[in-house]
Amino acid sequence: MDFLMVVHSKAVSTVISVLLWLLISCSLSYGLQGDIDCLKSLKSSVEDPFGYLNATWNFNNNTDGFICRFTGIECWHPDENKVLNIQLSDMGLKGKFPRGIQNCSSLTGLDLSNNELFGPIPVDISKIIPFATTLKFSSNNFSGEIPENLSNVTYLNVLNLDHNRLTGQIPPELGLLSRLKTFTVADNLLTGPIPLFQIPIPADSFANNPGLCGKPLDPCKSSATNTHTVIAGVVAGGATVAAIRVVIGLYFYHRRMSVKRKKDDDPEGNKWAESLKGVEGIKVSCFEKSVSKLRLRDLMKATNSFSKNNIIGSGRTGTMYKGVLEDGTFLMIKRLQNSQRSNKEFSSEMATLGSVRHSNLVPLLGFCVAKKERLLVYRYMQKGMLHDHLHHMGVGGSDMEWPLRLKIAIGAARGFAWLHHSSNPHIPHRNITSKCILLDADFEPKISDFGLARLMNPIDTHLSAFVNGEFGDLGYVSPEYTRTLVGTPKEDVYSFGVVLLELVTGERPTHVTKAPESFKGNLVEWIAELSGNGKLEDAIDKSLVGKDVDNELFQFLKVACRCVLPAVHKERPSMFEVYQLLRAIGEQCNFTAEDEIMMPADSGDADKLEELIVAREVEE
Repeated sequence: MDFLMVVHSKAVSTVISVLLWLLISCSLSYGLQGDIDCLKSLKSSVEDPFGYLNATWNFNNNTDGFICRFTGIECWHPDENKVLNIQLSDMGLKGKFPRGIQNCSSLTGLDLSNNELFGPIPVDISKIIPFATTLKFSSNNFSGEIPENLSNVTYLNVLNLDHNRLTGQIPPELGLLSRLKTFTVADNLLTGPIPLFQIPIPADSFANNPGLCGKPLDPCKSSATNTHTVIAGVVAGGATVAAIRVVIGLYFYHRRMSVKRKKDDDPEGNKWAESLKGVEGIKVSCFEKSVSKLRLRDLMKATNSFSKNNIIGSGRTGTMYKGVLEDGTFLMIKRLQNSQRSNKEFSSEMATLGSVRHSNLVPLLGFCVAKKERLLVYRYMQKGMLHDHLHHMGVGGSDMEWPLRLKIAIGAARGFAWLHHSSNPHIPHRNITSKCILLDADFEPKISDFGLARLMNPIDTHLSAFVNGEFGDLGYVSPEYTRTLVGTPKEDVYSFGVVLLELVTGERPTHVTKAPESFKGNLVEWIAELSGNGKLEDAIDKSLVGKDVDNELFQFLKVACRCVLPAVHKERPSMFEVYQLLRAIGEQCNFTAEDEIMMPADSGDADKLEELIVAREVEE
């Protein structure tokens, strides 16, 4: 009878899994069909006199990624019909702005420059291309006013509108685009004052417009002739500038506060926990006997109902809390950010991650699903984040000597290499920073957040992380990050290379204190500049130099450079090679390390844990 019950339970579990897979597949197919419809609409809405589109845009195909081989189309992944960039410059295309591109829901770049497109730029363009980072409409015949709505395309880095027939004023709201790096409206019919932008825009970007004025062009002049009118105009102009500055100030203050509220949920930081009243008795599904009888009420008590005073870290995947059980056991509890996974998928994924065990990974002890909340329970790491030891030494810390830094680098590399090459399944991390490397009581490095990227919607997390700069810090993001939908091992190698640079230089990824004031780049760009000038040694942390390890320091720096400097990601070493290179440096310093890389995980562990979780769900 028990045997039949187990068989029945497994059969039900299998049927449910198949149904979920079908639902997900249908949903995904619909999303990808939108991108196909997007390109069909674009092709039908413009004239193609030279046949550039007709030559390759053949929709009589149903293979994976067939639209990615169209001229001018770049996809998130070459085998998936999800459009990243549309680049149709210099094709002689004729027609109005192709509104059908709104069906390319994950589009980040649109280049229509040097064509014969005409008519207005849509007033609701932020709804058509909400995630755009690059818009190039130069050298067409677009007319009408520049839409104020462009200010809502908040991720814009490049906006080229030059050589058209645009009229009216430049909307002052465009000055609120904080990410804007390139802006040009030269050779149009624009008039009025130039807005205050977040960065200096050169005068050439505004050239050959009949009535533009204000910095960086000549000051705006009043058309009135009498002195009183001139004075009134100056006062009004000053008031307008002041008002714009106030608006900009209020905007960024409001946005900063909104981000803070979003991060903390509310001023108290734990009001969301009140929604869990009445379900405190829910069991915590555990992977270790030491915490096998935990319930949600135990986690709430351990964290003082998830008080913000217990927060020890916050990032893209969620907020981490410190907890202390009644028996004195310390835990870390992560409140996971919203995931698109169903409860069944989530539990299955947790079963897989719960089976992953390695000496350089933070052990996942269990998880809990309560209403909309998903909580992960980890073993507590006494020494906290590597980031704090490297960059917060002025707050009660102490400088890290070279042997300790090298030990941490080798251990972390061993953990990442095991995830990439030996774990079952292989797990790209996708969020490597010095904040995800935690240290136990003996300063042994432990990798946190491994596998969590698999729980998030791949498109939403990948896209929003890039445009919002939430992938740890932008200093960790590999150059090809915007072109790949699913994180790759070589992206991890780049991010880990930045961590290695932090260890050997002592500098932050996005701000280099030793660089000249004129240098505005990040740590990798600084390293590239020093390497090009033959001054790479200047990057090494001065507190480490002159202690009989200079040769090892330079070798270590060269390993980091191999991870981050190749423009082509295929030229980077694998994570296993990085580990071997660092291990060789460690052997020169008489370090020894147990090699756990080629010891694959027990493929049956995940199935056993999944059966355990399903059985508990049936029991409850």
